[in-house]
Amino acid sequence: MTDYQQTEEFKRREKESEDVQAILTTWNPLGSRSKEISDLDNYFTEANDILFHIRTNLHFPKKGDRQTRTVRIVRTVLNEAFGLSLTDSDCEKPAAKIVSVVEIK
Repeated sequence: MTDYQQTEEFKRREKESEDVQAILTTWNPLGSRSKEISDLDNYFTEANDILFHIRTNLHFPKKGDRQTRTVRIVRTVLNEAFGLSLTDSDCEKPAAKIVSVVEIK
């Protein structure tokens, strides 16, 4: 275990990732297709992609309403990852839950 893995920041980020995975798994935007994806791993990669974009300014500028930005991030990450056609309204409830998880510091 590295020194960083023993820090509170690492533990907080790991918990955020687990919480976002739980939100995505409960929502399950793939529906029955989720059984066809062998390496889905409870949306592990997508949860961490979403968290990356929330934390950075790289593709989604940190301006305007945080909820609206998170909806766009969730929609874009999942649509690109799985070829879905999710709309903003499809992503509003899970994005609100994600915002509440990430706000815990």
